[in-house]
Amino acid sequence: MRRKIITLTSALYCLQGFAEARFPKPDFTSGYQYPEILHSVPMEQVWNVVDIVLLVAMMSAVVWAAYKKRSRAVIYSMSVISVLYYGFFRSGCVCSVGSIQNMILAMVDPTYNLSWYVLLLFLLPIIFAVLFGRVFCSGVCPLGALQELVNVKNFRISRAVSATLSVIPWIYLAFTILYAATRSQFLICRFDPFVGIFRLGGDFGMILFGVGLLILSVFVGRPFCQFLCPYGALLSVFSSLSWKKLDITKDTCINCALCGKSCPVDAIRSPQSSKVKEARSKGVNRIILFAVLLPLFVAAGSLFVGTNSDTLSLANKRVYLYEQLMEKEANPEMEESLEIETFNAMGGNVEELKTEVDEIKHQYSVYSYIIGALIGFVIGFKLLKLSLKRSRKTYEISSAKCTMCGKCFNYCPQNLKKK
Repeated sequence: MRRKIITLTSALYCLQGFAEARFPKPDFTSGYQYPEILHSVPMEQVWNVVDIVLLVAMMSAVVWAAYKKRSRAVIYSMSVISVLYYGFFRSGCVCSVGSIQNMILAMVDPTYNLSWYVLLLFLLPIIFAVLFGRVFCSGVCPLGALQELVNVKNFRISRAVSATLSVIPWIYLAFTILYAATRSQFLICRFDPFVGIFRLGGDFGMILFGVGLLILSVFVGRPFCQFLCPYGALLSVFSSLSWKKLDITKDTCINCALCGKSCPVDAIRSPQSSKVKEARSKGVNRIILFAVLLPLFVAAGSLFVGTNSDTLSLANKRVYLYEQLMEKEANPEMEESLEIETFNAMGGNVEELKTEVDEIKHQYSVYSYIIGALIGFVIGFKLLKLSLKRSRKTYEISSAKCTMCGKCFNYCPQNLKKK
């Protein structure tokens, strides 16, 4: 009996709350003031705050470990924490990599509500990159951390092959911008190779792709970070301009070459003073040649992608639906797809759809030329950069490529003699 009374009381309390939410309060004229109603903060908002606080704390710990202590152990522990918390506990959805899409959509659509949470996820790693380098890539990003934890051996990839593959993240970034700006799809979220692993389920093809990348990560340092990640491409630019540059040791480099062999991403450049020097005029002429070719690469890339904008626009569901309708109209005997059946059942207007599709195709035409120019510029600039030959007397870290994993610290005899 007591249990029934408690149940009935709870139900009446819930109904009372429901009624208060549905109907307006009476308007008293006696000067009575309602007490302030306190609403509990949704739990997800609390976790969002935890995400951001932990993100800053972990990146700060990496900066301290890399610049002050030269400690690989601290950075490695950040990788473990990142995989456990951001990866498996938060299901891989705390994603600065995917925030690129939200930022692009907010830039082209004033009505899009960009949350403070996504904005900070996007900006904080960039701010740290401008100050200290690719701190986020070290062990804070769960995607990079997962690859770092399984890496046991590094087979060297030739500099030419690595330079060629490094264009792919920029192509990925370009099409991410295109599809986000045209509100077609979030490409990064759709093709995230590790989210299925973190969630222990999902699209079988993507899980298989993620597992394949992890197996490759055992023998090649961070293949996703080096040759696929679009956010890593952005961070490489900001890191190359970073305020502080990371050194392998505080002491004088003795050119033992151990650090260069230990780097999983080939970010350590060896001395070039012992190599045969070419004539200065030859180097200058090569640089001038690639500088002249750079605008041609930009124009060619823009023209190639821009002229294929209609084909690219089929990634938009509304454009694809309209093309299906036109094909059905041309071939009445063709079997209706589910999309056409749904469109007809909802009383869709073909003329209104055509107007909408024309606007979408116009957007594709504009953005396709822009991203094509971006791809052409990246290819041309990388060729120009490869033509530059700067002399070095000691081993130096490339700020753009270095993911700050800290492996080189443990191999440097100048660091080891202090332990």
